[in-house]
Amino acid sequence: MAAPKLYYFDGRGKGAIVRLTLAACGIKFTEELLTEREQIEKWRSDGLLLFSQVPMLEIDGLRLVQTGAIIRYIAGKEGLLGSSLEETARINELFEGSRDFMSAFYTAVFVDIKEVLEKASAKSLPRYLPIFDKVLKENGTGFLIGDRVSLADVGLLEPILTIIDYYGIEALKDYPSLQEFHKKVTSLPSLAEFLAGPQRRKPNDDVYVSTVKKVLF
Repeated sequence: MAAPKLYYFDGRGKGAIVRLTLAACGIKFTEELLTEREQIEKWRSDGLLLFSQVPMLEIDGLRLVQTGAIIRYIAGKEGLLGSSLEETARINELFEGSRDFMSAFYTAVFVDIKEVLEKASAKSLPRYLPIFDKVLKENGTGFLIGDRVSLADVGLLEPILTIIDYYGIEALKDYPSLQEFHKKVTSLPSLAEFLAGPQRRKPNDDVYVSTVKKVLF
């Protein structure tokens, strides 16, 4: 069977968590990068995009859109959703919290980056870092739930990596359990390989922004 194919821009955005989830599961994937308005218009006219938007993932004979649906399909298939209804509920709870945390950075580059980082420093970091640090400390394994990586960990890894990109590792100096989490999860072989490779995109820049605007607006 062909490797999964991700249809998205050559940048982070909502495609980042899809890439990260695939990598956490050790799933090799290809990408078709969206660079011209004609591409998305053709995908829409061909009926490939159910809600006329990306990301889209082709996997196991399916064409999936909606980021949450894509991620949960991968996570369910690869055992990242726990072993009981209770574990699944807790994993989903923490994953959704990580999405709220990550939302502080989604507008980066589309608006003044200084404004984004100042707002995140004032509100999001002091709100979410202590919560996740506490959960990690209480669980005591280096993971958020149980003793193996779950979707909750993948979800948290995205804002943690983003924080380190923008503020440096010192932003975690008061959160030892988060520091341990970062070391542990980024050392997992499949994630370490991904993070060192070209499919892990650098922070979005002006080229990414201009491409998105050209294609979508």
